[in-house]
Amino acid sequence: MPDPPPGAAPTVLAEADWTGRRDRHHAAVDALLADHLRRRAADETHPVHDFLFTYYNYRPGKLRFWHPGYGTILLGAATRDYRDHPGYERLEVDGVPAVRVSEAVLAHRSGTVDFVAGLLAATASRPAQLGCFGLHEWAMVYRTGTEDVRHSSVPLRLGHQGTDDVVKSMQLRCTHYDAFRFFTPEAASRNASALTQDSRTDREQPGCLHAGMDLYKWCFKLSPLVDSDLVLDCFRLASAARELDMRASPYDLSGYGYSPVAIETAAGRAQYVREQSALTTRAAALREELLNRCSALRACRPDTPTATGG
Repeated sequence: MPDPPPGAAPTVLAEADWTGRRDRHHAAVDALLADHLRRRAADETHPVHDFLFTYYNYRPGKLRFWHPGYGTILLGAATRDYRDHPGYERLEVDGVPAVRVSEAVLAHRSGTVDFVAGLLAATASRPAQLGCFGLHEWAMVYRTGTEDVRHSSVPLRLGHQGTDDVVKSMQLRCTHYDAFRFFTPEAASRNASALTQDSRTDREQPGCLHAGMDLYKWCFKLSPLVDSDLVLDCFRLASAARELDMRASPYDLSGYGYSPVAIETAAGRAQYVREQSALTTRAAALREELLNRCSALRACRPDTPTATGG
């Protein structure tokens, strides 16, 4: 067996151990994705959950495929499913076939590891801001015509004029570039700060719903270096955050079984902050876990290349 990568002793999993973990992962993903896959087969769309597979362009099959993470060796005949995977290298341990995520993958993704680690550390260092009230979805349809609404198959709860009035009545405080870039020009000029892709690391903060959702993106961008258990936990968070995101949006989603968080009212804003705060707590724990994974990956490589964008 080759020497373990620098900075880490490998974890070796017997076939019965890792296939049990793999099978539990498969069952969990199958349960979570059953409705989505049924809708996809029937060519049905969903304004809330399709986002998790369109904007976050990670196919269900990839989410289902179980990875142990870098530094873990899998033993046994069942490793045949990994032997031709481009992220894995074949080994032999005491005559038993084995696989592990290759050092080449870590070397290739080192810039992304550095970028993600820097972004997560910067985000975690700031206090959570809980005063945005989910207005980003409102800002995306501010002063638009009917044909320009992002979810044109779903009506606006307050109509176009009522939606515009809500935006005009409150300060836009978005800190997430990937939401801000979809603002209408009129809404962008009303935001407390002009955001750019280059300023992402300087602006993201832990109370942002989308910063929490993006933990899922950063996890799967680092797959197979990051274990699938963490990827799935971040997917669950992203799903919950997306539901709050859209319940607080200007859209009437009652036909899909969602009651609105009416952020145009004081009671609705208080409800949003309560739910946002709970998701922020969940995101903080997962952000720390992912940052720990990044730190471990950086310790395993022999060099420390300059960080690049993710």
